[in-house]
Amino acid sequence: MGRAFEFRKARKMKRWSAMSKAFTRIGKDIVMAVKEGGPDPSSNARLRAVIQNAKAVNMPKDNVERAIKRASDKSLGDFKEVLFEGYAPHGIAILVETATDNNTRTVANIRSYFNKCNGSLGTSGSVEFMFDHTCNFRIPAEGIDPEELELEMIDFGAEEVFADEDGILIYAPFESFGAIQKELENRGIEILSSGFERIPQVTKALSEEEAADVEKLLEKIEEDDDVQNVYHTMQEQ
Repeated sequence: MGRAFEFRKARKMKRWSAMSKAFTRIGKDIVMAVKEGGPDPSSNARLRAVIQNAKAVNMPKDNVERAIKRASDKSLGDFKEVLFEGYAPHGIAILVETATDNNTRTVANIRSYFNKCNGSLGTSGSVEFMFDHTCNFRIPAEGIDPEELELEMIDFGAEEVFADEDGILIYAPFESFGAIQKELENRGIEILSSGFERIPQVTKALSEEEAADVEKLLEKIEEDDDVQNVYHTMQEQ
């Protein structure tokens, strides 16, 4: 198994955000997808992907439809995706993906979390290069051989395919998302969920006390409503 498998396994063992946080995150994704490509999922590949993710976390259909309708309102402000980079204590690099309708507020909040936890907010490009930006798809495992699928999907950018208890996962570089999504749809393979992740190229082991310092910062960041995802280079305990 490769880095994507180990990364996914480590993240699954950690706490996951509350379901309400997942709904908030997907609601913002719907707004951004509709603003970008319109409210019709059949002609908006990004919106199709978000709706699949909504189903994966059992978001009620009514919630999804309301979010699409709300996003279609031209008076509704748009969410802007902003990436923050910095360091936690003990030299741990952190990437924070946000979706915000008020960048001034988000910048101030993220900076305050780093400052309060003895970290430092960096400049653009200061740590992003330490992570591989990837896309992923989860599909049902029934009737599909992961090794055969990997060989077939290499032409579309797939780098790693593996099975776990929830199905089959396909990992590829960020820019391969569209090609793989299209190929899976053309084959009639159901996409259970899809998304993007940033996998650290190298991780750093910390003592229990040092890890607690980093966790304190991560928890503050993750609780912020503008934050979509947080990635770091600390080796999972």
